[in-house]
Amino acid sequence: MKVILVNGSPNHYGCTYTALCEVEKTLNEGGVKTEHFWIGNKPLTGCIGCGFCGEHGKCQYDDTVNSFVEKAGEYDGFVFGAPVHFASAAASMSGFMDRVFYSDSRAGRNSFYLKPAAVIVSARRAGTTAALDQLNKYLLYAEMPVVSSRYWNMVHGNTPDEVKKDLEGLQIMRVLGRNMAWLLRSIEAGRAARVPAPEKEERINTNFI
Repeated sequence: MKVILVNGSPNHYGCTYTALCEVEKTLNEGGVKTEHFWIGNKPLTGCIGCGFCGEHGKCQYDDTVNSFVEKAGEYDGFVFGAPVHFASAAASMSGFMDRVFYSDSRAGRNSFYLKPAAVIVSARRAGTTAALDQLNKYLLYAEMPVVSSRYWNMVHGNTPDEVKKDLEGLQIMRVLGRNMAWLLRSIEAGRAARVPAPEKEERINTNFI
């Protein structure tokens, strides 16, 4: 079992990374292998709905989005982390998530279907719940089991050292890791017992004018 921890902060080793590392600890203790993926700090555009990904299997903008989508299918679970900028996820992470989930869907990869996932956010003070709500919608769209902790998945602090003083926030990250490891093992046991996957229906898109 392998989980990828996506760091959506322009600061590679900042507060978001610190929180992801705390999740990683209990994932590893639970026998789950982990890998970090940093989206980088170079300009990362949002989706323009051009349809290129549907025809070519990848986004026309060849950056970390394509690198991630190409390898996403290898993982059993995902943790997406982002800092809060103006009461929502950092713009680069929002663009990343838009393009990752759209291009994966349009290309027919289904890299995320029924794979456990979680979102974590970090903030100096506020805006965390709005950012969590924003990012969780990607998981729901892709039919991913959303892994919970004992509170909302957030840490507070303006620096990594301050985050390490948020004892409740760090505990939330550890509980999240344990819960994800348990769910991954449960899914693995279900497969071994030949429990069938849910019946899939063809997607219905209804437009309201």
